Amino acid sequence: MTATSVVTTAPHKVRETRKARKRREGSEGIKINWWLTSLLIVLSLTIAIPLYFAVVTALKTPDQLGGTGFALPTRVRWENFADAWRLTDFPRAALNSALITVGAVVLTLLTNSMVAYAIARNMHRKLFKGLFFYFISALFVPFPILMLPVAKQAAFLHLDNQIGLILLYVVYGLSFNIFIFVAYINSIPRELEEAAIVDGASTWTVFWKIMFPLMAPMNATVGILTCLWVWNDFLLPLIIVSDPRGATLPLVQYVFQSQFSTNYTIAFASYLMAMAPLLVVYVFAQRWVISGVTRGAIK
Repeated sequence: MTATSVVTTAPHKVRETRKARKRREGSEGIKINWWLTSLLIVLSLTIAIPLYFAVVTALKTPDQLGGTGFALPTRVRWENFADAWRLTDFPRAALNSALITVGAVVLTLLTNSMVAYAIARNMHRKLFKGLFFYFISALFVPFPILMLPVAKQAAFLHLDNQIGLILLYVVYGLSFNIFIFVAYINSIPRELEEAAIVDGASTWTVFWKIMFPLMAPMNATVGILTCLWVWNDFLLPLIIVSDPRGATLPLVQYVFQSQFSTNYTIAFASYLMAMAPLLVVYVFAQRWVISGVTRGAIK
């Protein structure tokens, strides 16, 4: 080996040695928090075990429900899903739930964000500060106290239908949404709005062109929470919707329960069918959700 080759290969070996040392030191510096890992495993089991129980129950026949219920079905009965589809009139109920959910989410994002923006940027005024605490105090009022008056008022105003249900979801979500919207808006620098106002932008333009796009991470959070709440809610549609043709999925699933018995196999099949649309929405929307959360962390 010549001197030239030694000179040219030595720096390369030195660089490889340094990289190997850095990788070794980095791997040695990583410490696993076993307490936190164990907690995450336990919490994941609280979701995985009920989901497993729901799946195996939906695939069983009624005579296989003995024992602990966790055993795999000896004979898979796919007819449970067909029976659940027929007994609940699944297409109609799913369409009702979808229309109500989409309407509630869109109207919630458009209205709640505007109210929160007005309160957040005028918190120094007594009126807006009082409104903020007024909305927050509504979080501590149990819904059963308001249930009967709301039902009577909705019937009196002829809002005992899907439209009235959407409006009630927007109103009842206002308190919590304002609470988290205001906190997020206060983290956005006011200099962005002031620069737009100097350029001649109105308050309406500032909100829709600057603030609303910057609120995308929080809009994603509020949209997801509202979607889950409206899609799975049972009590509010029960007391508001008077027309059986406007029943949502949680309402029609009540057909499997009677005073003396419950058809568990078909009921759990309908539960899985009702859960499927939300899973599909999450699969297609997770990229935007994760992107929104990342942008919020960067801000």
